[in-house]
Amino acid sequence: MQTATLGPLGPVSRLTLGGGGIGQIWGPTDREEARATLHATVEAGITLIDTAPMYLNCEAIVGETFAGAPPAHLRFTSKCQLGSPPPGEAAARLEASLAASLAAMRLERVDVFFLHSNIAPDDYAYAHGDAARYQFSTRWSIYRDEVIPAFERLKAQGRIGAWGITGIGVPQSIEAALSATPRPDVVQIITNLLDSAGGIRRFAEPAAPRPLLATAKARGVGVMGIRAVQAGALTTAIDRPLSPNHPDARDYARAAPFRDLCAAWGEDPALIAHRYALGMDGVDTLVLGVKNRAELAQALAAEAAGPLPADQLTQIEQLGLRT
Repeated sequence: MQTATLGPLGPVSRLTLGGGGIGQIWGPTDREEARATLHATVEAGITLIDTAPMYLNCEAIVGETFAGAPPAHLRFTSKCQLGSPPPGEAAARLEASLAASLAAMRLERVDVFFLHSNIAPDDYAYAHGDAARYQFSTRWSIYRDEVIPAFERLKAQGRIGAWGITGIGVPQSIEAALSATPRPDVVQIITNLLDSAGGIRRFAEPAAPRPLLATAKARGVGVMGIRAVQAGALTTAIDRPLSPNHPDARDYARAAPFRDLCAAWGEDPALIAHRYALGMDGVDTLVLGVKNRAELAQALAAEAAGPLPADQLTQIEQLGLRT
């Protein structure tokens, strides 16, 4: 397993195990297979596990699997979907979320703690779901005045090693966060050949994952690439029921030429999508959404094969699939 430097964490494996799969977000699995996948992850040389309380059983399964004594080299992240609480409440909510995650995973600290809300200007109106914006979006003033100081205190207390943001909010706000002082230690950014966040995109402006990647690297912020297979849209088949109008289902339909190209190459689309994402400039580690050992093995094969050759990249880009 190759490594790369992830901000202040130093060297980490080029693949990170995401908690959504083992937490049963991405299709069915069971606890026994989830635990086996965690063990196989460690044996394969993956050194970072990305969790969140909203990933259903994920953090509890981590706690059960390692019984409070994970391998010393293994790193963990967690997240808080803070939203926009009333003034003065952000710090307490972040601390409560962290405490619950640590208890579930039976850990004393996490290596990175993420704000998992969208970040947007205070007066911003979302194109999708605006009525619920205070549940999924953190206003810029709260981020600046309450979230950053709370994260810095948690870091000073040793309860977290670093802090970060999930960079799926309004692009101008993510750009501002990456350029602010203090800035995040780590950012999670959409990393797929569609440049699509699918169903988790709320804003109407053009998506800007590649410019955000460039900004993060220019500012010394570590980058965790997410959604390499765009929630299943870049695989042979979606593994959960979706309405045809769901953004992820629409992305799957849009990606039909990509699947045809992979078929012509005799390759699995998911493997090619992972190799594409691993080759994107600025990505330090790629977060996997795998839910079992078979899917893990395919991602490991993609990492071992390395980035795609120039001719295959050219053929993918000529499909014109980016959002």
